[in-house]
Order: sequence, then structure tokens, then C-alpha cells
Amino acid sequence: MRGFTLVELMIVVAIIGILAAIAIPNWYDLQARAKRAEVPPNVTAIKTHEEGYDAVHDGYVEQATFWPDASPGKHPRAWTTGSGFDSLGWAPDGEVRGSYSVVTTSTTDFRVVGITDVDGDGSQARFTATRSIAATLVTPGDVY
Repeated sequence: MRGFTLVELMIVVAIIGILAAIAIPNWYDLQARAKRAEVPPNVTAIKTHEEGYDAVHDGYVEQATFWPDASPGKHPRAWTTGSGFDSLGWAPDGEVRGSYSVVTTSTTDFRVVGITDVDGDGSQARFTATRSIAATLVTPGDVY
């Protein structure tokens, strides 16, 4: 009768354990990056709407406080009306994981900021954009 020895089976189990120890943290990191990926396109869309608003109204819309709230967490939240983004004609589709603000920095420029904390650790990833600079991550890449 032929079969595997106990040592061979233990080696296979050890190899599977090592592979799992490597894969699980990478999988978590991938999920967090995917959830954070909502913010840069929204920051870019707000920037584009600000430029369009400026072309028509010769000025910018400010939303100095973060909307929908200043403390995004692990769970998506509903986007509500009542902010400066309503004047821009911009709103995301459905729930959001990020919060957004726009501040006028001069008569010819503005800064859009998007923040998120998809892992709920209290450290917020921050993306910014200005009239001349595209959406950029300004926190370390491992902050989610």
C-alpha cells in the first residue's frame, strides 16, 4: 500500500500556512486600496465642476466643512443635500466612503480635499486637487 508519510503531509501543511500568512495581509491591503479608490475620481469631478462654475459665474463655490461629515469611517454613508456641492451641481451616486471640502485660496484658485478612513484606525487618507494640480494623495500610501 502506497501513501504519504506524516512528514510529507506536515511539510504540505507548513507550506500552505506560509502562503496564507503572506496572502492574507496582501488581500486586506488590496481591499482597503479598492475602497479608498472612490476618493480621487470624486475630487477630480469636484475640481471639474468648480472650473465649469467659474467659467459661467466668475467665481468658485466654497464648502469649507467636510461633507457629509468630518469623520468618515469604515462604513459608507448617505450623501445628503444642503451643501455647497448642490450649487456646483455635483453629487456622487449612492453612498460615499469619503468626505469632501472646497476652499478658495485666491481669486483664481481653489483647493479640493477628499478624506477617507476605510480601515477605521483614525488615520485619514487625504487627496487634494487645485485648479492646476490633479488629484494627488498627500498622505503616505499605506494610510487608508
